[in-house]
Amino acid sequence: MTPAIAAVGSAMLLAVSACGQASQQPAESLGAVQLSAAESLQHSAESAQDVTSYNAQLALDFSAPNEGAGSVKGSMVVHQKPQLASDVTLDTINVRGQNIPGGVRVILVGQTAYIKVDMLNKLVGGSKPWIKLDLARAGQNAGVDVDQFLSQAQQIDLQTSVRMLTSSKDVAKVGSETVGGVDTTHYKGTFTVAEAVKLLSPEMQKRVQGQLTNVKDMKFDTWIDAQSLPRKVEMNGGAGDGVFKLTSTFTSFNQAAEVTAPPADQVGDLPQNLNGLNGTDATGTTGS
Repeated sequence: MTPAIAAVGSAMLLAVSACGQASQQPAESLGAVQLSAAESLQHSAESAQDVTSYNAQLALDFSAPNEGAGSVKGSMVVHQKPQLASDVTLDTINVRGQNIPGGVRVILVGQTAYIKVDMLNKLVGGSKPWIKLDLARAGQNAGVDVDQFLSQAQQIDLQTSVRMLTSSKDVAKVGSETVGGVDTTHYKGTFTVAEAVKLLSPEMQKRVQGQLTNVKDMKFDTWIDAQSLPRKVEMNGGAGDGVFKLTSTFTSFNQAAEVTAPPADQVGDLPQNLNGLNGTDATGTTGS
């Protein structure tokens, strides 16, 4: 498998599992009470729990001795209620200087995922730009509880990321900065992944531990606005001999654009030669 195809697979997995106006009051204060940096992070985690939708810009840079360097850049819209829905567009996927033509886009609505990867379509000879994947049926074939998976996915991204930051023992205020035209307070610190994971629910612990198995310590920067919402989170870590930096910039809290499925005439079923599900596609038919 080439690094480029591997990057597409990782990006698709990430996307499927995926993700108000400020006042002039300083982010580190609550009325007349001055909050410590640790208390400000705690308030931010609590505020994030009330967010039901948001937009985010994503940027991932990584490097490893054997796999080489690469980057992934894109955007996402996430709605967590009344059902999980997300629209993830990864415009740039580069591994060892090799770009993935057309990037990747994944729309998740309830238990159905719609995947658009130009390179994948050419590889399997697809006749339509989008591929439909019924996660419930695919989960049954693979022995996966999709309802539980989707329930967990509703807690991933914004909420989980901020909650893990609260485990930091050395977080400190850096200063006041503007992010996307919004006044924020910048905090910097570190946390131990094993300790941070303990703050999550038992179900979420299992999932996150699987994703961060090789990551021990994390450095982070976060920019929090006057409503205690994180406008930007940057994490730096290492896995084995490799290093990575993930930057997420959040906007449109509780007012994000709607997530809708692509037009039906642009959607085909998962090709038989790709899914390997006993001769049928993920929707139970034999093709589009």
